[in-house]
Amino acid sequence: MKKLINSVDSVLSESLLGFAAAHADIVTLARGLQFVRRRTLTPGKVALISGGGSGHEPLHTGFIGHGMLDAACPGQVFTSPTPDQMMAAAGEVDTGAGVLFIVKNYSGDMMNFHLAAEMLGREHATATVVVNDDVAVENSTYTTGRRGVAGTLLVERIVGAAAERGESLADLKALGDAVTKSTASMAVALTSCIVPAAGSPTFEIGADEMEIGVGIHGEPGRRRVKMAGADDIPAELAGAILRDLSLQRGQEVFLLVNGFGGTPVMELYVMVNAVNKVLAGAGVKAVRTLTGSYVTSMEMAGCSITVCTADAAMLELWDTPIHTAALRWGM
Repeated sequence: MKKLINSVDSVLSESLLGFAAAHADIVTLARGLQFVRRRTLTPGKVALISGGGSGHEPLHTGFIGHGMLDAACPGQVFTSPTPDQMMAAAGEVDTGAGVLFIVKNYSGDMMNFHLAAEMLGREHATATVVVNDDVAVENSTYTTGRRGVAGTLLVERIVGAAAERGESLADLKALGDAVTKSTASMAVALTSCIVPAAGSPTFEIGADEMEIGVGIHGEPGRRRVKMAGADDIPAELAGAILRDLSLQRGQEVFLLVNGFGGTPVMELYVMVNAVNKVLAGAGVKAVRTLTGSYVTSMEMAGCSITVCTADAAMLELWDTPIHTAALRWGM
């Protein structure tokens, strides 16, 4: 294992300290490193809190700031944060309008965020949006139902934009649920990743193989197949997404082509071109495209494709100003 770390035990804390130092104009790191929050809070605005295991950066800490999250709770690598972290974050960022938790559908995250919401119920108004956009498998050893993956970015962005406008907790919960229902993702992995504490690849895959439908922790997908050209991969991934969303000809969509941490940007744009061919064949048009490594899996090579149906209201929210470590426009 070759990694730019000092020790397995210190990698998360040192990464958080470095992140907070690099983006001190946007975020501040809580005492005890329990969570990261926006440096400047807006009184009367619903607070958006997310989090999960580390190793997927810039998710979620990179999405803290104007137009997105108010706080994020990082767990150890691929391990859920604890309810205490979520409660501490809520105590600092709730300015009176309540807290909306945005949670990826993984068993540990679901259990701990649910416990935190229960314990906060006496002092804070809370609601939860569960993101479950992965169409590859219905159930896994990590989840009941579909996994929450890169579609989380779209939910956090669109709901975050609405929160900046002062929308209520109930309205933001409804919007988050609607965006989740309109979003589908599927991924392909070319290599495994190495969790520092394990020191070896999460799974073995041949030099001439790829895993179709892999999860963001390296969970198995639909099947293991021989490597194929870039134009052949979206035929299965985007095809499954189009069928899941039942998109009609003429539909406009958001498109996210997301790298897993070990894929060059040049290759991600090759995939954008390939996905657009599949969408065009179905009469679907990507009117907003985001490309880059935003929901990663350490150094895994591969990518995910996410499609979300777009209407005028969602496009307006997407285009409003945003200022985070990972996403910035309009400011």
